[in-house]
Amino acid sequence: MSPDPGREIAESGYTVLEGVIAADRCDALVTDLERLERVLGTEPAGNSFEGARTLRVYNLLAHGPLWAELAVDPRVLPVVDEVLDPGCLMSSLSSIRIQPDEVAQPIHADDQVIPLDKPHAPTVCNTLWALTDFTEANGATRVIPGSHLRGHSPDYGAPYDSIPAEMARGSVLVWHGSLWHGGGANTTDRDRIGIAANYCAGFIRQQENQQLGLDPDLVRRFPPRLQELVGYGIYRGLIGHIDKRTPADAVLGAGTDPMLWDGA
Repeated sequence: MSPDPGREIAESGYTVLEGVIAADRCDALVTDLERLERVLGTEPAGNSFEGARTLRVYNLLAHGPLWAELAVDPRVLPVVDEVLDPGCLMSSLSSIRIQPDEVAQPIHADDQVIPLDKPHAPTVCNTLWALTDFTEANGATRVIPGSHLRGHSPDYGAPYDSIPAEMARGSVLVWHGSLWHGGGANTTDRDRIGIAANYCAGFIRQQENQQLGLDPDLVRRFPPRLQELVGYGIYRGLIGHIDKRTPADAVLGAGTDPMLWDGA
């Protein structure tokens, strides 16, 4: 593990944080994920991006406290804050279960749908939590180091040389949203299970609309930092307000922050 994860992300585009979650916590997350997959009847999407043999459960924050704890983990969130800033938002929280015989996902950049010239300051910082060991054989995420500094995004579906970001169960891969990467092929007889906790800058629209996707009564039970992460705060005293009030104040009655103009 790098002694300076933020610098490694700036230079290489990614880092691995080792030993973030203990075995019993991994077990609990896998057990709850299996329950959700059964209850929701989760099936592969069947497209080239989400996979023909990959199960994904979206909007995990709506499904219990285990997932809320993951979203604000004190080992990981400060690294994300360093890449973006403390005003960042949780863009999405979903599972990725790559099953045997899945092929490699096309190389892509998570921010390539954002219409900004590259390279640019980070607008996205994403994390992948390993609930099983990630190996080259079972589909460890493939990365192209330094590609976040290139002046363009990859051509979707084109072949690129990449390396596997192998890591032990309980580790977390953190990467710059411009990094070229993709899920690997699973040539084993076991699932590769990860949780994608994705974040974006406070001025970027989230992948999952969490203000509509999460019941306000559930959000009231979130700690204040998680309320901010899902969009109930304001960015730099301005962006996202409701009649000069934070969404937390206007919707949840959970206090307010000063507006940018108040200090003028």
